[in-house]
Amino acid sequence: MQLFESVPNFSEGRRDEDISHIAAAAGAAFVLDVDPDPDHHRVVISLVGERPRLVEGLLGAIASAVERIDLRSHQGVHPRVGAADVVPIVPLGSTSLESCREVAHELGEQVWTELRLPVFFYGYGESKTLADIRAGRARPDLGGPDVHPTAGAVCVGARHLLVAFNVILFGYDMVAARALARSLRESGAGLRGVQALAFELPGERVQLSMNLFRIDETTPADVISELERRGVALGAEQVVGLCPARAASPAAHGRLLEGRLAGAAASAGADRCAERGGEEMVALAARLRRESEELAQLPAGQDAVLGGGERAAALIRVLRAAAVLDGELVAMLEAAARGFRAAVTPATEAIYRARVAALDARLV
Repeated sequence: MQLFESVPNFSEGRRDEDISHIAAAAGAAFVLDVDPDPDHHRVVISLVGERPRLVEGLLGAIASAVERIDLRSHQGVHPRVGAADVVPIVPLGSTSLESCREVAHELGEQVWTELRLPVFFYGYGESKTLADIRAGRARPDLGGPDVHPTAGAVCVGARHLLVAFNVILFGYDMVAARALARSLRESGAGLRGVQALAFELPGERVQLSMNLFRIDETTPADVISELERRGVALGAEQVVGLCPARAASPAAHGRLLEGRLAGAAASAGADRCAERGGEEMVALAARLRRESEELAQLPAGQDAVLGGGERAAALIRVLRAAAVLDGELVAMLEAAARGFRAAVTPATEAIYRARVAALDARLV
């Protein structure tokens, strides 16, 4: 079973009704998170599923965005080219980037054919980047050259997992903040795997906004350490969307990708148990819903990470015993358990050798 994540960015972060409609329209997929930002006037929705489910969910959400968002009246600090602005397709588990590129092209063809919304392809296997597209150095791959009058165009592409991470800067004007952002970028000989921009937010706040796209080399904690080494005074930290456990800092409390994956699988299992009916199944459904809520809000500490891996692996046995398990839920729970396991540090492993060995045995 190939499992895919998508983290579409829509150009609406202020109107709750529109955000709710767009998220609901994605309901064919598993919706893990909805994270609006009124300053950027943007919402990030995290979805997961096998290929047909994900494409159907994304197409529904993009159609809703085209219907409800008019870029002619849009104001926000974040650059954008469309109502459904960026739609990355991300591999989970053993899924390959090439498979993600195939999904991106399938989705793009349907977006143009059914919605008449021009499509740019970017990222893995493509000749253009988001920077090229936003700077006007590229033409749509499907449709165009003119964009949709109210919804612009959509950028669709395959990429690896990344962390979107923001931090408020104290004592910086925009000139200094932009210089700091340039110095941190990988392209500017800064930190590996860092893309960075500076934004001026309402209330005279200055924000450093980053994508960390090599999370095995540079995490939010690494960025904070570098900024502190430089003597930068820092304010609130923010993870946008969800964060893989192996890159999580305290800012990711309750926003762990693996926790939401396992929580979504537990919730789906609860629904199936409730549908089967009977006292035992209804009671199990209630327990699974509680487990789903707890997993979705797991903190980023090591005890919670190891416990999350154990709980995700155990859910496979529970749902199998209840005869409500399918390949998609197995893939979600295995991806969650393995992601949690990868986040266990050597120090934690040394303390909990027996527990870690038992988890490894379950994951073989």
